[in-house]
Amino acid sequence: MSYAVGIMSGTSLDGIDVALVKITGETYELVDFQSYSFELGMKEKISRSLAKETSDVELICSLNFELAYLFGDAVLKICEHNKMNSSDLEFVASHGQTVYHHPKNANGLVSSTLQIGESSIIAEMTKTTVVSDFRPRDMAVGGQGAPIVPFSEYVMYRSQTSQRILQNIGGISNATIIPKNGALDKIVAFDCGPGNMIIDELCRYFYNEEYDRDGQYGSLGTVNEALLQDFMSHPFIAKPAPKTTGREEFGKQYVEEMLAKYPDISANDFIKTATLFTAKAISSAVTPYLELPTELIVGGGGSYNPVLIELLKEELPEVKVMIQEDIGLSSDAKEAVAMVVLGHRTINKLPSNVPSATGASRDVILGKVTYY
Repeated sequence: MSYAVGIMSGTSLDGIDVALVKITGETYELVDFQSYSFELGMKEKISRSLAKETSDVELICSLNFELAYLFGDAVLKICEHNKMNSSDLEFVASHGQTVYHHPKNANGLVSSTLQIGESSIIAEMTKTTVVSDFRPRDMAVGGQGAPIVPFSEYVMYRSQTSQRILQNIGGISNATIIPKNGALDKIVAFDCGPGNMIIDELCRYFYNEEYDRDGQYGSLGTVNEALLQDFMSHPFIAKPAPKTTGREEFGKQYVEEMLAKYPDISANDFIKTATLFTAKAISSAVTPYLELPTELIVGGGGSYNPVLIELLKEELPEVKVMIQEDIGLSSDAKEAVAMVVLGHRTINKLPSNVPSATGASRDVILGKVTYY
Protein backbone atom coordinates (compact mmCIF):
# COMPACT_ATOMS: atom_id res chain seq x y z
CA MET A 1 0.00 0.00 0.00
CA SER A 2 1.17 3.51 -0.81
CA TYR A 3 -0.16 7.02 -1.35
CA ALA A 4 0.15 9.34 -4.33
CA VAL A 5 -1.24 12.69 -5.42
CA GLY A 6 -2.64 13.51 -8.86
CA ILE A 7 -2.75 17.08 -10.16
CA MET A 8 -4.97 18.26 -13.01
CA SER A 9 -5.35 21.73 -14.49
CA GLY A 10 -7.69 21.54 -17.46
CA THR A 11 -8.96 23.57 -20.38
CA SER A 12 -11.66 25.25 -18.27
CA LEU A 13 -8.99 27.10 -16.23
CA ASP A 14 -11.10 26.58 -13.11
CA GLY A 15 -7.99 25.99 -11.04
CA ILE A 16 -5.89 23.12 -9.75
CA ASP A 17 -7.62 19.84 -8.93
CA VAL A 18 -5.68 17.67 -6.48
CA ALA A 19 -6.52 14.09 -5.48
CA LEU A 20 -4.87 12.12 -2.67
CA VAL A 21 -5.17 8.43 -3.57
CA LYS A 22 -4.41 5.22 -1.69
CA ILE A 23 -2.92 2.54 -3.94
CA THR A 24 -3.31 -1.12 -3.03
CA GLY A 25 -2.10 -3.38 -5.80
CA GLU A 26 -4.09 -2.17 -8.80
CA THR A 27 -6.89 -0.67 -6.70
CA TYR A 28 -7.12 3.10 -6.38
CA GLU A 29 -9.12 4.65 -3.54
CA LEU A 30 -9.77 8.39 -3.32
CA VAL A 31 -8.80 9.61 0.15
CA ASP A 32 -9.28 13.35 -0.34
CA PHE A 33 -9.95 15.83 -3.11
CA GLN A 34 -9.32 19.57 -3.10
CA SER A 35 -9.63 22.22 -5.78
CA TYR A 36 -7.64 25.44 -5.56
CA SER A 37 -8.85 28.29 -7.77
CA PHE A 38 -6.41 30.41 -9.72
CA GLU A 39 -6.16 34.02 -8.63
CA LEU A 40 -7.57 36.34 -11.26
CA GLY A 41 -4.15 37.63 -12.32
CA MET A 42 -2.83 34.10 -12.87
CA LYS A 43 -5.94 33.07 -14.81
CA GLU A 44 -5.49 36.10 -17.07
CA LYS A 45 -1.84 35.19 -17.64
CA ILE A 46 -2.74 31.63 -18.60
CA SER A 47 -5.50 32.88 -20.90
CA ARG A 48 -3.02 35.20 -22.62
CA SER A 49 -0.60 32.32 -23.13
CA LEU A 50 -3.29 30.29 -24.90
CA ALA A 51 -4.15 32.87 -27.56
CA LYS A 52 -1.87 33.33 -30.56
CA GLU A 53 -2.54 37.06 -30.54
CA THR A 54 -1.33 37.61 -26.96
CA SER A 55 1.08 34.77 -26.22
CA ASP A 56 4.86 35.02 -26.34
CA VAL A 57 7.84 32.86 -25.40
CA GLU A 58 8.76 35.01 -22.40
CA LEU A 59 5.30 34.57 -20.90
CA ILE A 60 5.23 30.80 -21.46
CA CYS A 61 8.76 30.41 -20.09
CA SER A 62 7.78 32.20 -16.88
CA LEU A 63 4.44 30.40 -16.54
CA ASN A 64 6.21 27.05 -16.77
CA PHE A 65 7.81 27.84 -13.40
CA GLU A 66 5.02 29.95 -11.89
CA LEU A 67 2.49 27.17 -12.36
CA ALA A 68 4.90 24.59 -10.96
CA TYR A 69 5.13 26.56 -7.70
CA LEU A 70 1.33 26.56 -7.52
CA PHE A 71 1.16 22.83 -8.28
CA GLY A 72 3.76 22.08 -5.61
CA ASP A 73 1.93 24.22 -3.09
CA ALA A 74 -1.32 22.41 -3.87
CA VAL A 75 0.34 19.07 -3.04
CA LEU A 76 1.68 20.45 0.23
CA LYS A 77 -1.77 21.77 1.16
CA ILE A 78 -3.61 18.50 0.59
CA CYS A 79 -0.94 16.58 2.49
CA GLU A 80 -1.15 19.02 5.39
CA HIS A 81 -4.93 18.72 5.35
CA ASN A 82 -4.52 14.96 5.77
CA LYS A 83 -1.75 15.22 8.37
CA MET A 84 0.93 13.59 6.27
CA ASN A 85 4.26 14.61 4.77
CA SER A 86 4.54 14.99 1.03
CA SER A 87 7.92 13.21 1.22
CA ASP A 88 6.02 10.06 2.25
CA LEU A 89 4.14 9.98 -1.06
CA GLU A 90 5.25 7.35 -3.53
CA PHE A 91 4.95 9.95 -6.28
CA VAL A 92 3.11 13.01 -7.55
CA ALA A 93 1.50 12.73 -11.00
CA SER A 94 1.10 16.10 -12.72
CA HIS A 95 -0.69 16.56 -16.02
CA GLY A 96 0.42 20.16 -16.39
CA GLN A 97 -1.42 23.03 -18.06
CA THR A 98 -1.96 22.53 -21.77
CA VAL A 99 -0.78 25.60 -23.67
CA TYR A 100 -1.30 24.20 -27.14
CA HIS A 101 -2.31 20.89 -28.67
CA HIS A 102 -1.72 20.28 -32.37
CA PRO A 103 -2.64 16.61 -32.95
CA LYS A 104 -1.89 16.33 -36.69
CA ASN A 105 0.60 17.77 -39.17
CA ALA A 106 -1.00 20.87 -40.69
CA ASN A 107 -0.19 24.38 -41.86
CA GLY A 108 3.54 23.67 -41.95
CA LEU A 109 3.54 22.51 -38.31
CA VAL A 110 4.26 18.99 -37.10
CA SER A 111 1.92 17.19 -34.70
CA SER A 112 2.87 18.30 -31.20
CA THR A 113 1.61 19.20 -27.76
CA LEU A 114 2.83 21.36 -24.87
CA GLN A 115 1.91 21.08 -21.19
CA ILE A 116 3.74 23.34 -18.73
CA GLY A 117 4.43 23.23 -14.98
CA GLU A 118 8.09 22.32 -14.43
CA SER A 119 8.40 18.96 -12.65
CA SER A 120 11.77 19.86 -11.10
CA ILE A 121 10.11 22.60 -9.06
CA ILE A 122 7.34 20.26 -7.88
CA ALA A 123 9.91 17.61 -6.90
CA GLU A 124 11.95 20.10 -4.87
CA MET A 125 8.89 21.47 -3.10
CA THR A 126 7.35 18.10 -2.27
CA LYS A 127 10.58 16.12 -1.77
CA THR A 128 9.27 13.17 -3.74
CA THR A 129 9.29 11.70 -7.24
CA VAL A 130 7.19 13.45 -9.90
CA VAL A 131 5.71 11.87 -13.02
CA SER A 132 4.70 14.42 -15.65
CA ASP A 133 4.34 15.18 -19.36
CA PHE A 134 2.17 12.20 -20.24
CA ARG A 135 1.02 13.07 -23.75
CA PRO A 136 4.18 13.38 -25.93
CA ARG A 137 5.22 9.70 -25.83
CA ASP A 138 1.94 8.62 -27.42
CA MET A 139 2.46 11.21 -30.16
CA ALA A 140 5.99 9.91 -30.72
CA VAL A 141 4.46 6.65 -31.96
CA GLY A 142 1.86 8.27 -34.19
CA GLY A 143 -0.91 8.90 -31.67
CA GLN A 144 -2.74 12.15 -31.03
CA GLY A 145 -1.70 12.26 -27.37
CA ALA A 146 -5.36 12.35 -26.40
CA PRO A 147 -7.63 11.35 -24.91
CA ILE A 148 -5.33 10.67 -21.97
CA VAL A 149 -7.66 8.91 -19.52
CA PRO A 150 -9.02 5.75 -21.26
CA PHE A 151 -6.61 3.35 -19.53
CA SER A 152 -7.59 4.61 -16.08
CA GLU A 153 -11.26 4.37 -17.01
CA TYR A 154 -10.82 0.79 -18.15
CA VAL A 155 -9.14 -0.10 -14.86
CA MET A 156 -11.73 1.60 -12.67
CA TYR A 157 -15.05 1.37 -14.54
CA ARG A 158 -15.32 -1.70 -16.77
CA SER A 159 -18.51 -3.67 -16.27
CA GLN A 160 -19.56 -7.28 -16.74
CA THR A 161 -23.21 -6.39 -17.30
CA SER A 162 -23.35 -3.40 -19.66
CA GLN A 163 -21.45 -1.21 -22.05
CA ARG A 164 -20.15 1.83 -20.22
CA ILE A 165 -19.38 5.23 -21.69
CA LEU A 166 -17.26 7.47 -19.47
CA GLN A 167 -18.24 10.96 -20.56
CA ASN A 168 -16.05 13.74 -19.26
CA ILE A 169 -17.40 17.26 -19.69
CA GLY A 170 -14.71 19.77 -18.86
CA GLY A 171 -13.80 22.59 -21.23
CA ILE A 172 -13.87 19.93 -23.95
CA SER A 173 -16.05 16.83 -23.78
CA ASN A 174 -14.50 13.41 -24.36
CA ALA A 175 -15.87 9.88 -24.28
CA THR A 176 -14.32 6.53 -23.46
CA ILE A 177 -16.44 3.61 -24.65
CA ILE A 178 -15.84 0.35 -22.79
CA PRO A 179 -17.69 -2.69 -24.20
CA LYS A 180 -19.37 -5.12 -21.83
CA ASN A 181 -16.66 -7.60 -20.80
CA GLY A 182 -14.44 -5.73 -23.24
CA ALA A 183 -10.68 -6.11 -23.50
CA LEU A 184 -8.43 -3.05 -23.37
CA ASP A 185 -7.78 -3.13 -27.11
CA LYS A 186 -11.53 -2.90 -27.77
CA ILE A 187 -11.84 0.50 -26.10
CA VAL A 188 -12.74 3.45 -28.30
CA ALA A 189 -12.15 6.99 -27.05
CA PHE A 190 -12.24 10.43 -28.60
CA ASP A 191 -13.07 14.07 -28.03
CA CYS A 192 -16.71 14.82 -28.86
CA GLY A 193 -16.42 18.59 -29.13
CA PRO A 194 -16.95 21.49 -26.73
CA GLY A 195 -17.94 20.72 -23.17
CA ASN A 196 -18.33 23.80 -20.99
CA MET A 197 -15.96 25.95 -23.03
CA ILE A 198 -18.48 27.82 -25.16
CA ILE A 199 -21.02 28.11 -22.32
CA ASP A 200 -18.35 29.54 -20.02
CA GLU A 201 -17.19 32.09 -22.60
CA LEU A 202 -20.78 33.22 -23.12
CA CYS A 203 -21.30 33.61 -19.37
CA ARG A 204 -18.17 35.74 -19.15
CA TYR A 205 -19.27 37.85 -22.13
CA PHE A 206 -22.88 38.44 -21.08
CA TYR A 207 -22.75 38.28 -17.30
CA ASN A 208 -19.09 38.58 -16.26
CA GLU A 209 -19.47 35.20 -14.55
CA GLU A 210 -17.18 32.22 -14.97
CA TYR A 211 -19.83 29.59 -15.73
CA ASP A 212 -23.56 28.86 -15.78
CA ARG A 213 -24.03 27.82 -12.16
CA ASP A 214 -26.73 25.12 -11.90
CA GLY A 215 -27.70 25.87 -15.50
CA GLN A 216 -29.56 28.98 -14.32
CA TYR A 217 -29.16 30.94 -17.56
CA GLY A 218 -29.61 27.99 -19.88
CA SER A 219 -32.84 27.08 -18.09
CA LEU A 220 -34.30 30.49 -18.97
CA GLY A 221 -33.36 30.39 -22.64
CA THR A 222 -34.92 29.07 -25.85
CA VAL A 223 -32.96 27.20 -28.51
CA ASN A 224 -32.23 29.19 -31.67
CA GLU A 225 -32.35 26.65 -34.50
CA ALA A 226 -30.26 28.67 -36.96
CA LEU A 227 -27.47 29.07 -34.41
CA LEU A 228 -27.71 25.41 -33.43
CA GLN A 229 -27.36 24.29 -37.05
CA ASP A 230 -24.36 26.58 -37.45
CA PHE A 231 -22.77 25.12 -34.32
CA MET A 232 -23.37 21.56 -35.54
CA SER A 233 -21.87 22.37 -38.96
CA HIS A 234 -18.43 22.86 -37.37
CA PRO A 235 -16.07 20.51 -39.27
CA PHE A 236 -14.90 18.79 -36.09
CA ILE A 237 -18.35 17.32 -35.39
CA ALA A 238 -18.29 15.24 -38.59
CA LYS A 239 -14.68 14.07 -38.20
CA PRO A 240 -14.24 10.34 -37.64
CA ALA A 241 -12.53 9.05 -34.49
CA PRO A 242 -9.85 9.05 -33.26
CA LYS A 243 -10.07 12.82 -32.97
CA THR A 244 -9.07 15.49 -30.48
CA THR A 245 -9.79 19.18 -30.19
CA GLY A 246 -9.29 22.07 -27.81
CA ARG A 247 -9.41 25.79 -27.24
CA GLU A 248 -7.82 26.25 -30.67
CA GLU A 249 -11.16 25.31 -32.30
CA PHE A 250 -13.82 26.12 -29.70
CA GLY A 251 -12.28 28.85 -27.55
CA LYS A 252 -12.78 32.58 -27.18
CA GLN A 253 -12.05 33.42 -30.83
CA TYR A 254 -14.71 30.99 -32.07
CA VAL A 255 -17.27 32.34 -29.59
CA GLU A 256 -16.54 35.95 -30.59
CA GLU A 257 -17.06 35.01 -34.24
CA MET A 258 -20.44 33.44 -33.46
CA LEU A 259 -21.51 36.42 -31.34
CA ALA A 260 -20.66 38.76 -34.19
CA LYS A 261 -22.56 36.55 -36.64
CA TYR A 262 -25.71 36.44 -34.48
CA PRO A 263 -25.87 39.83 -32.72
CA ASP A 264 -29.64 39.74 -32.12
CA ILE A 265 -29.79 36.50 -30.10
CA SER A 266 -30.37 37.12 -26.39
CA ALA A 267 -27.89 36.04 -23.75
CA ASN A 268 -29.95 33.17 -22.35
CA ASP A 269 -30.98 31.91 -25.79
CA PHE A 270 -27.31 31.86 -26.80
CA ILE A 271 -26.38 29.93 -23.65
CA LYS A 272 -29.28 27.46 -23.99
CA THR A 273 -28.36 26.80 -27.63
CA ALA A 274 -24.69 26.30 -26.74
CA THR A 275 -25.75 23.88 -23.98
CA LEU A 276 -27.79 21.85 -26.46
CA PHE A 277 -24.84 21.96 -28.87
CA THR A 278 -22.68 20.28 -26.23
CA ALA A 279 -25.32 17.59 -25.69
CA LYS A 280 -25.85 17.02 -29.42
CA ALA A 281 -22.11 16.86 -30.12
CA ILE A 282 -21.85 14.12 -27.49
CA SER A 283 -24.87 12.16 -28.69
CA SER A 284 -23.82 12.30 -32.35
CA ALA A 285 -20.32 11.12 -31.42
CA VAL A 286 -21.32 8.17 -29.24
CA THR A 287 -24.48 6.94 -31.02
CA PRO A 288 -22.63 4.90 -33.69
CA TYR A 289 -20.96 2.89 -30.92
CA LEU A 290 -24.00 2.12 -28.75
CA GLU A 291 -24.54 -1.51 -27.79
CA LEU A 292 -27.45 -1.64 -25.39
CA PRO A 293 -27.68 -1.86 -22.45
CA THR A 294 -25.48 1.20 -22.04
CA GLU A 295 -24.65 3.37 -19.04
CA LEU A 296 -23.26 6.83 -19.78
CA ILE A 297 -21.49 8.15 -16.69
CA VAL A 298 -20.76 11.88 -16.74
CA GLY A 299 -17.84 13.43 -14.89
CA GLY A 300 -16.26 16.88 -14.87
CA GLY A 301 -17.80 20.27 -14.25
CA GLY A 302 -20.58 19.69 -16.79
CA SER A 303 -22.06 16.98 -14.59
CA TYR A 304 -23.25 19.73 -12.22
CA ASN A 305 -25.26 21.51 -14.92
CA PRO A 306 -28.75 19.96 -14.61
CA VAL A 307 -29.93 21.53 -17.88
CA LEU A 308 -27.07 19.87 -19.76
CA ILE A 309 -27.72 16.50 -18.10
CA GLU A 310 -31.44 16.65 -18.98
CA LEU A 311 -30.63 17.54 -22.59
CA LEU A 312 -28.25 14.58 -22.74
CA LYS A 313 -31.01 12.29 -21.48
CA GLU A 314 -33.34 13.63 -24.18
CA GLU A 315 -30.71 13.12 -26.89
CA LEU A 316 -29.94 9.56 -25.71
CA PRO A 317 -33.34 8.18 -24.57
CA GLU A 318 -32.24 4.51 -24.65
CA VAL A 319 -29.16 5.14 -22.53
CA LYS A 320 -29.01 5.28 -18.73
CA VAL A 321 -27.38 8.68 -18.14
CA MET A 322 -25.81 9.13 -14.70
CA ILE A 323 -23.19 11.28 -13.02
CA GLN A 324 -20.18 10.01 -11.07
CA GLU A 325 -21.90 10.62 -7.75
CA ASP A 326 -24.66 8.18 -8.76
CA ILE A 327 -22.09 5.38 -8.55
CA GLY A 328 -20.43 6.69 -5.39
CA LEU A 329 -17.53 8.54 -7.00
CA SER A 330 -16.56 12.18 -7.50
CA SER A 331 -17.12 13.99 -10.79
CA ASP A 332 -14.63 16.68 -9.83
CA ALA A 333 -11.87 14.28 -8.81
CA LYS A 334 -12.05 11.91 -11.77
CA GLU A 335 -9.23 13.31 -13.91
CA ALA A 336 -6.87 13.97 -10.98
CA VAL A 337 -7.35 10.34 -9.90
CA ALA A 338 -6.67 9.26 -13.48
CA MET A 339 -3.28 10.96 -13.29
CA VAL A 340 -2.40 8.74 -10.30
CA VAL A 341 -3.37 5.62 -12.26
CA LEU A 342 -1.17 6.69 -15.19
CA GLY A 343 1.68 7.73 -12.90
CA HIS A 344 1.58 4.38 -11.11
CA ARG A 345 1.93 2.58 -14.42
CA THR A 346 4.86 4.80 -15.38
CA ILE A 347 6.66 4.22 -12.08
CA ASN A 348 6.31 0.48 -12.68
CA LYS A 349 7.52 0.80 -16.29
CA LEU A 350 4.18 -0.33 -17.72
CA PRO A 351 2.36 1.16 -20.74
CA SER A 352 -0.84 3.15 -20.27
CA ASN A 353 -1.77 4.63 -23.62
CA VAL A 354 -4.64 3.04 -25.55
CA PRO A 355 -3.74 2.87 -29.25
CA SER A 356 -7.34 2.13 -30.28
CA ALA A 357 -8.26 5.50 -28.75
CA THR A 358 -5.34 7.71 -29.80
CA GLY A 359 -4.29 6.12 -33.08
CA ALA A 360 -0.81 5.27 -31.78
CA SER A 361 1.06 2.45 -33.52
CA ARG A 362 1.81 0.60 -30.27
CA ASP A 363 1.61 0.56 -26.49
CA VAL A 364 4.14 2.84 -24.77
CA ILE A 365 5.04 3.94 -21.25
CA LEU A 366 3.71 7.47 -20.80
CA GLY A 367 5.33 10.33 -18.95
CA LYS A 368 8.70 11.46 -17.69
CA VAL A 369 10.02 10.80 -14.21
CA THR A 370 11.78 13.42 -12.09
CA TYR A 371 13.39 11.75 -9.09
CA TYR A 372 13.96 13.57 -5.84
